[in-house]
Amino acid sequence: MQTKCFHCGDNCNEIDIAIDDKNFCCEGCKQVYLLLNENDLCVYYDFDKNPGIKAKGKFVSERFAYLDDEATVKKLVQFSNTTQTNITFSLPQMHCSSCIFLLENLHRINPAITKSQTNFQRKEVFIIFDPQKISLRKVVELLAFIGYEPDISLKDTVTKKTSTFNRQRIYKIGVAGFCFANIMMLSFPEYFSSGNIEQNGLKETFTWLNLGLSLPVLLYSASGFFVSAWKGLRQQFLNIDAPIALAIVVTYGRSYYEIISGHGAGYLDSGTGIVFFMLIGRWFQDKTYDSFSFDRDYRSYFPLGVSVIKNGIEKNIPVTQLQKGNRIIIRNEEMIPADALLLSGDANVDYSFVSGENTPVQKRTGALIYAGGKQIGSAIELEVAGDVSQSYITQLWNNDIFHNKKNGEKSFIHPWSRYFTLALFTVAAATLVFWWINDPAKILPAVSSVLIVACPCSLLLSATFTYGNMLRIFGKNKLYLKNASVMESLAKIDTVVFDKTGTLTQNHSSLVSYEGTPLTEKELAAIKTVCRQSSHPLSKIIAAWLQVKTDRRTIVEDFREYTGKGLQGSVNNIDVKMGSAAFINQFNHGFASYDTGTHVHVMMNNVHMGRFNVSNQYRDGVQQLTNKLKSDGFSLSLLSGDNDSEKENLKKIFGNDTPLQFNQSPQQKLDYIDNLQQNKKNVLMLGDGLNDAGALMQSNVGIAVSDNTAQFSPACDAILDGNNVRLLDKFIAYAKSGKTIVTASFILSILYNIVGLSFAVQGILSPMVAAILMPASSISIVLLVTLLSSLSARSKGL
Repeated sequence: MQTKCFHCGDNCNEIDIAIDDKNFCCEGCKQVYLLLNENDLCVYYDFDKNPGIKAKGKFVSERFAYLDDEATVKKLVQFSNTTQTNITFSLPQMHCSSCIFLLENLHRINPAITKSQTNFQRKEVFIIFDPQKISLRKVVELLAFIGYEPDISLKDTVTKKTSTFNRQRIYKIGVAGFCFANIMMLSFPEYFSSGNIEQNGLKETFTWLNLGLSLPVLLYSASGFFVSAWKGLRQQFLNIDAPIALAIVVTYGRSYYEIISGHGAGYLDSGTGIVFFMLIGRWFQDKTYDSFSFDRDYRSYFPLGVSVIKNGIEKNIPVTQLQKGNRIIIRNEEMIPADALLLSGDANVDYSFVSGENTPVQKRTGALIYAGGKQIGSAIELEVAGDVSQSYITQLWNNDIFHNKKNGEKSFIHPWSRYFTLALFTVAAATLVFWWINDPAKILPAVSSVLIVACPCSLLLSATFTYGNMLRIFGKNKLYLKNASVMESLAKIDTVVFDKTGTLTQNHSSLVSYEGTPLTEKELAAIKTVCRQSSHPLSKIIAAWLQVKTDRRTIVEDFREYTGKGLQGSVNNIDVKMGSAAFINQFNHGFASYDTGTHVHVMMNNVHMGRFNVSNQYRDGVQQLTNKLKSDGFSLSLLSGDNDSEKENLKKIFGNDTPLQFNQSPQQKLDYIDNLQQNKKNVLMLGDGLNDAGALMQSNVGIAVSDNTAQFSPACDAILDGNNVRLLDKFIAYAKSGKTIVTASFILSILYNIVGLSFAVQGILSPMVAAILMPASSISIVLLVTLLSSLSARSKGL
């Protein structure tokens, strides 16, 4: 049985690292355990099994030297004085209760950290520390050492994080809710006694208390409706808040008149109630997924620091200080921040994030390497060819599409608001004229009833709560929409365009198979040992796929790696050569001279044994998804920055009638989407990489696919968890049903208003009854549409 690392859970049976009867896969995990044990924090391991983050390789403290730069620190921190510094870090690694426990007990590891508070939903930690006792650099180094290296990017120094939490709105809801509840309680005697309270002075006391409680609601909680209506009037536009503000004024004005004149108790319970429910609805409507970033530019992906060599001394500086001619060191898995020339080292650059090309590109000394790629393997030395702001990657943001806004926060109801308001005022004016001629005594009750009963509360609340409930259901299924307008756009989609790498395929996962002469366990162990010496992705994939026990201390003799061709080495007197067909053909003339995919041939002791076939692993349910979308009448396309090695597999998934475009640049993807839109198509684009950002912005709806929604996503309208790409057809169907439900509630609200107005105009409906019917109808319609949206989700399998 394989031994699991006590700290991170990885296999560790090939390395003998043990302490306190606990096994560890590497020295890094052992050192973290020792640190926690020293500070009496080993309860960390009791919350979840193997909760730790694997310590990858040797910890390099100099990586964070750029945090010694005072200008950089000032841009990152939120507050700082001589005794306290506040800062918030993004920690994508946070995943369980053990993480929360450890991160909130940093003060026990270093007392200079006075407070650390996590926000699990946003994957962030808020830290307060004493700058006289510990520097920001040391705080970051501590987090990195225990496995939670902060995600610090160039954009963090440009824009300060602002909270989307509207504290003022919460206060208004609280005031309205408190006053409404107490007014309702004080109105019960009036209801139950039919207005005839026998105790002298009690009725007047309750009535005046209600008037006092209503004033904060009118003057504070409802102020937003008046401000919005006034702004609309100043711009000569009648928005939906105008009739709401007017209904509030009439309800409160009529109530105050009755109370002060002694003619009645007014309708302050209904007036405060409708303000309270409207505020709840507005809050529900505006509550978006603020833990996700839907708008990003190239600075979000760039590291903040980079290692520079000057006079033979390596120093880490902020990337903003890079200049042409600087020599920089880029290590394994680090991003190249600027276009640069390769001076030394074996460059194996992964451009999948920028271009979509799935296979790393190998570069020779003197070659130009564009910014945005990641080095895979040993460290390389580069000479910067231009500033960060002038690099190739910034050209992706030069297109005007990134400066345009789409899917703003609006609803199809708002364009109708002007006509609704005009119709309401027309009816109110006609009512006034009618009763002026026939019975002037009924003017005030009739006009008041018209303005109260026609308040568009049910109209707005029905749409608000329908979309709010649908956003919740989408989020439950890990599709996080930017706002309700995205849902309306999603309902109009007729064309779906897919990216391949990372969208249809699974990141960091490949299908591997072997065909050829059966290999013994000793031969498999030799292959795995040789592959481990290489930093090439295919070598790593094959080494990880081979489930055979090896000893990492085994020496590989005469190991050589030929860039872009293959590798060779000798293990326990077994001569191993692996690589392309052309590479093997050098040693075995007459062997196959070409390949039709990603194949790694194996030769052992000068005998060709067979080959490993490595292909993309597609996400579960992709085949069924494309079949369902096509049967539902959607047009499908595929745009990939990768080569066409997977063309045959993709034809099996999409069929021969679906356009499959390969080697597509970011601009070509954007132009393809634009061309579809020129042909009156409503396009949904699914992508995951920086090369998809333009297409995602150009499309009517852009959905960024991410295997970790707390980490990267390009500028987009929605973020979709990679495991739920298979549910795309259901998401579109549900969005369409949501629009149908909102339209039905719109019609139902209009019918209610027509019926209510017909009675109010005739003087049959009193203001009191109108004030009772207004919130009652709104609540009943809200409950109905919420129920329908939930039932629709269940019928769609969500």
